[in-house]
Amino acid sequence: MARIIVYRLITTYSYQIFMKRTGLFFLFTILSLSFVLAQNAQDSLWIVQNYEKKEIFITMRDGVRLFTSIYLPKDTTEEHPILMVRTPYSCAPYGEDKWRSFWNSIHRYYMHEGYIMVSQDVRGRWMSEGEFMDVRPFNPSKKHITDIDEASDTYDAIDWLVKNLPNNNGRVGVWGISYPGFYSTMAALCGHPALKAVSPQAPVTDWFIGDDWHHNGTFFQMDAFSFYSRFGYHRPRTSNQSSRASSYPPSDNYEFFLETATLSDLAAMMDDSITFWKQMYQHPNYDTWWKARNVRNFVDQIPDNTATLVVGGLFDAEDCYGAWSTYEAIEKKAKNDNKLVMGPWSHGQWATRDGSKLGNIEFGSNTAFWYQNEIEIPFFNYYLKDKGSLRSLPEATIFFTGDNQWREFDQWPPLNKMDKPIYLLPGGKLGWIKPTATGNFTEYISQPAKPVPYTEDVHFNRTTSYMNDDQRFAARRPDVLVFESEELTEDLTLGGTVIADLLVSISSTDADFVVKLIDVFPETFDYGSENPNRSGKPSYPMGSYQMLVRGEIMQGKYRKSFENPIPFEPGKIEQVKFELPDVAHTFQKEHRIMIQIQSSWFPLADRNPQKFMNIYEASENDFQNASIRIYHEALNSSRIILPVMN
Repeated sequence: MARIIVYRLITTYSYQIFMKRTGLFFLFTILSLSFVLAQNAQDSLWIVQNYEKKEIFITMRDGVRLFTSIYLPKDTTEEHPILMVRTPYSCAPYGEDKWRSFWNSIHRYYMHEGYIMVSQDVRGRWMSEGEFMDVRPFNPSKKHITDIDEASDTYDAIDWLVKNLPNNNGRVGVWGISYPGFYSTMAALCGHPALKAVSPQAPVTDWFIGDDWHHNGTFFQMDAFSFYSRFGYHRPRTSNQSSRASSYPPSDNYEFFLETATLSDLAAMMDDSITFWKQMYQHPNYDTWWKARNVRNFVDQIPDNTATLVVGGLFDAEDCYGAWSTYEAIEKKAKNDNKLVMGPWSHGQWATRDGSKLGNIEFGSNTAFWYQNEIEIPFFNYYLKDKGSLRSLPEATIFFTGDNQWREFDQWPPLNKMDKPIYLLPGGKLGWIKPTATGNFTEYISQPAKPVPYTEDVHFNRTTSYMNDDQRFAARRPDVLVFESEELTEDLTLGGTVIADLLVSISSTDADFVVKLIDVFPETFDYGSENPNRSGKPSYPMGSYQMLVRGEIMQGKYRKSFENPIPFEPGKIEQVKFELPDVAHTFQKEHRIMIQIQSSWFPLADRNPQKFMNIYEASENDFQNASIRIYHEALNSSRIILPVMN
């Protein structure tokens, strides 16, 4: 069952609209900024007056010492819970006279609640001793003090904290976003009795199937190269926060990756000391090395008394998959109290001051502010302070874009969800009735020399807003197939996993397949006076906007197995079936559903040479054009299975 809750910050939002309409929005913005700065100053003064900072090294079971920053309440009249983050990104600033800017983030709420705030450099990073390892595998059978993993390091850190920090109440929570989200999931496996609540947020979960560096086996070169050309260098123990310069100059990222040509060329630009980059190239398929780094395989180790709150963004370009799949794995394998929140956010946007829009799409309220005060803080308060009631925290709290509503569910996917196929039809049509004619297909030529861009604009780096960007630029290309429904006569709400089920043939032995689910706005649609520029007209033409709701890519050679890829037989019709991360979206009346299909998504994903081989070893001579047919006939009916809610 779903419970629909329409939340609006009515006073603030209505006032913004009024000010825009009267031409005073600039003044309102200045006043708002002044208010935020004044609030920051007030919070910072209060925190400094009521907290003290300590820096210590906590010794792990194998003797390695991990650097830890601790912010302690000066109040000694009560016992305080501990909230901890473990990070590879540094718990700077270093020095007991230098403070993190808690007053400019969600942390200020926790400090007003009297939490002991702890951050720790993980093993081998920054000021911590030991050897760093990317996504260090969980060891379920630790028998000796030298058998360590991130779970054991968390256990040892918690054990020291609860035994040595004054005025703590013996309860610990752990949270983290992205890579620290991975460390949060690992923390949940540690089994320390004091660990009561964990919140993996956009957690790194499976770097081959769906997070960050790979999607269904396809290498996401742009993010990976940008990240490891900075993060990947080994650093001596140091408090110096500077990072090495990027290996490539600022430029048009499409042009840069096209000129770089191959993954071998990209590897030649990467420093030999970057271990994980070399390891990825050495493991092109989903082997035991990757599976050991898939934390979902071990979540059955989460104790019954460790609650989890999994958080993610519907438009997270990095770890959208991780949030959905981590929650799902915990539900299936563990018996603890496990909850899910997904909002209309980019990566980590829920922890910022504003969640009212992303790119050109507006959500009608400050969704981040609402989440922080109605979900996350009450979650930790309940488990760490016995404050409040879990009755206000449903199993799944999901924001549905399109109609901009929070909905509460007793389970996810929703009980009232029905998987309903919508079929690709001749003439670029999309409909609910299976085609009956024979011999129909639509064909396009995929050219690696002219790959389909992931966004219309020219950028230095990958954008966050491409996840709901206008797709009209792609629809105009001959190598992008477009299938569009009739205008909807009533609202259509989707909640759950989208499945692409394509019947294809190709002229070569491999190809990628990108499927995009798109909401086409009415021709007359615009946000009106809520989104004006100086002339009073909409700042972006929203009429006929093609909003990307969800897109995903599949490397064709993995269509039957990620462990054992197989080539296509040229000209043979084959099924390519794969999942897209879950959606929560309402296609409103008078909108249309669109499906786009293409075979490159560049430079987000690397180019497939369209030849069955180890792509990491491909040369420029290996790249070739491919004729690709998508079938839509009675015997070979390509379809997209949509999770339709009743």
